[in-house]
Amino acid sequence: MTNKMPSAVRDRAVQIANHEMAHYVVARGLGFETGGVSLTVTKDLRHQGGASITLARPIVSIEDMKAYLEARVMVLFAGVMGQTLSARSATGKRVDKAQALAFLRGEFGAEKDYAKIRELLHLLRNIEHPDTDPASSRLLTAELKAINDSLWLRTQNIVDRLAETILELASRLVEGMTLVEQWGRAADTYEVVMTREALEGLGLVRAIPLLDGSEYSVRN
Repeated sequence: MTNKMPSAVRDRAVQIANHEMAHYVVARGLGFETGGVSLTVTKDLRHQGGASITLARPIVSIEDMKAYLEARVMVLFAGVMGQTLSARSATGKRVDKAQALAFLRGEFGAEKDYAKIRELLHLLRNIEHPDTDPASSRLLTAELKAINDSLWLRTQNIVDRLAETILELASRLVEGMTLVEQWGRAADTYEVVMTREALEGLGLVRAIPLLDGSEYSVRN
């Protein structure tokens, strides 16, 4: 069906598919349970996408809480990083940092991810620096930036490493899009849903490495 899509629609679909599959792949790598992935793009380039991620996870200590918050922030960062990926990108460093930041701060709806990230970063800072004077705005800002930058870099390393998996899964998502008939008006919406069962039946998904909770390197 994608070869019949207007090129602008297909380009938007690919970009948003990359975004959602980056959320999905990094979430699986960091130990979250995952469900299906969906994508909708209209001929006037409105879009909606989603990657189902189960956020329930046992937390029995402050260290568990810290690890959970870090992993959740990285899953959120991954979307905009994945959105910058291209099959034409050089191997190694695949993420376009400047473009990812632009997406995060307002383009294509990613500002919702950014709002969640900001809240979670404050929780992490509260855990890591409980003795900081709340009136010390300069110190608070520096602590938040240090946590943000560390998690951004870790996420970038993971997305760079798993770029081929993200791109291939996104391509399969887009290739499955079909034009949906609309009641009483011309069809103008392409959509697709890859279910949890369909995704987990793919060798590509089963091969996603489990990443260590503290080092975020592949377990031996």
